[in-house]
Amino acid sequence: MTDLKHNSPRRYFIDNDGRRVLIGLTFEETFEFERLDHPLVLHEDGHVLWDASGRPASKPAQRWLELYRKHDRAWLRWMAESRNARDKRSPFLN
Repeated sequence: MTDLKHNSPRRYFIDNDGRRVLIGLTFEETFEFERLDHPLVLHEDGHVLWDASGRPASKPAQRWLELYRKHDRAWLRWMAESRNARDKRSPFLN
């Protein structure tokens, strides 16, 4: 989903301390996720991310996926709530 300027919705918010945090994560989890998101960390020692069954092949990949899922669920919930709030304010009738 994009806005009228074709920009992707923001997945970050600014917390009470002025830090950029991924929706649904704490600042510490955001920091950890961004560290794990680096290709050299996820592919440590040249290993693949996913095994043959489709599961994370390493502990860093497993933690990355856990944090990503937590963030993504919260972000989808936030997008739905934002959409509902926007629809309620819409001047157009369906």
